[in-house]
Amino acid sequence: MSLWLTLAVNSVALGGLLFLLSSGFSLIFGLMRIPNLMHGSFFMLGAYLGVTLLARGVNFWLAALASAAIMALIGGLIERVLLRRLEGQVLPQVLLTLGFAFIIADVCLMLWTGDPWQPPTPDHLRGAVQLAGVYFPLYRLVIVLVAVAIAIALWLLVDWTRLGAMIRAGVDDAPIARVVGIRVSQLFTLVFALGAALAAFGGVVGAPYLSVYPGLDFEMLPLALIVVILGGVGSLLGALVGSFVIGFLYNFGTALLPDLAYVILFLPMVLILVLRPQGLFGKVTT
Repeated sequence: MSLWLTLAVNSVALGGLLFLLSSGFSLIFGLMRIPNLMHGSFFMLGAYLGVTLLARGVNFWLAALASAAIMALIGGLIERVLLRRLEGQVLPQVLLTLGFAFIIADVCLMLWTGDPWQPPTPDHLRGAVQLAGVYFPLYRLVIVLVAVAIAIALWLLVDWTRLGAMIRAGVDDAPIARVVGIRVSQLFTLVFALGAALAAFGGVVGAPYLSVYPGLDFEMLPLALIVVILGGVGSLLGALVGSFVIGFLYNFGTALLPDLAYVILFLPMVLILVLRPQGLFGKVTT
């Protein structure tokens, strides 16, 4: 019983981290149609920046926010200077973002070496809380609460604000949106920067849980891709549900059937692509 409970708690925590990563990826891919293969690199680089700030005595949440701000700036510059020139060209975008992923990986290896970094859990988040007679690690519960809070904030931003309406208008019909005075290019830069910031924030939050090491980027990127395909491209609800589904499949598959772990992980994606290509919560495009 303790094994199942441990796996369930770990799966929920991993699901929260996957949402922080995949929500930004879903925004970038779903709204801007950019297959950003360096999104996992944003997660890893943000985590490295965060643990460096933590090592210098910076407050944990301030380090996470500072890392997110730095990655938002980097992501915005990449979109504005490079990806903007490749608008609508899928293969060049794939090659560019994949190339940057390898560049970032080598830079991280050069600066932070190949040793794993695992900062301690913040003092005020250590220990466990009792819920319905069951003890849950406080920090992993906080990860889930942060993910849910960000999900609500993103939903309100995209669906209930003027900014979100302008972003949707720019996606649906960019020429008409420009005619009515919407600065579509600036909005898309903002969305890309927001996606990079969310990935970096998730990297710092996940550092005490996952640790940070070379190769983390290409371990997390496939999980984000599966989440987005499973939940539906551009759907925040789909990203939230898909994140927790993949979190459970990944942890339970690795622990109970390690030889078939990737079969268990990728099989739902294959079935979704065959039976419902738009994903569980995605919309059919015409």
